[in-house]
Amino acid sequence: MKIELVEGDITKQQVDAVVNAANSSLLGGGGVDGAIHRAGGPAILEECRKLRASQYPDGLPTGQAVATTAGKLPARWVIHTVGPVWRANEDRSALLQDCYRNSLRVADELGARVVAFPLISSGVYGWPFEDAVRQALSVLHDATPTVVSEARLVLFGQQAYRTALQVATTMGLSGSHDA
Repeated sequence: MKIELVEGDITKQQVDAVVNAANSSLLGGGGVDGAIHRAGGPAILEECRKLRASQYPDGLPTGQAVATTAGKLPARWVIHTVGPVWRANEDRSALLQDCYRNSLRVADELGARVVAFPLISSGVYGWPFEDAVRQALSVLHDATPTVVSEARLVLFGQQAYRTALQVATTMGLSGSHDA
């Protein structure tokens, strides 16, 4: 699988699936979640409400993933995953890694070949940025066999992109890497 670091807006990525750093309610929120819901329009929220009424009455559990339409986004699907809130006194990295693994699993079920990921949990959930990059790249690099041929880690802003490139370099990866 090709792994690419991209500076940009995840809602503008022309891909098969966009991963949403959702909150457990699946009903929209701030950050990436709010941007995806705003850009994708009401069709995404409508499907999320149906998921809440049927499969996830208590919300989507942390680390799990589920797909909906992408609405008006230049993608076919949105894969919603709930990242963990960072805690200094508790190692929650397995849950963060599960977000990427389970999103890839859902992408496989959909037949998605190109998937755009945000840096899950690195915003309001407080995960330290550099470690969030390491967690994402380690899962994407070591992903079990998948039909996904390209995973884009979409970073918002030049500073985020440059920092992610530095982390990738220290991991022995480059901005564009075949795993």
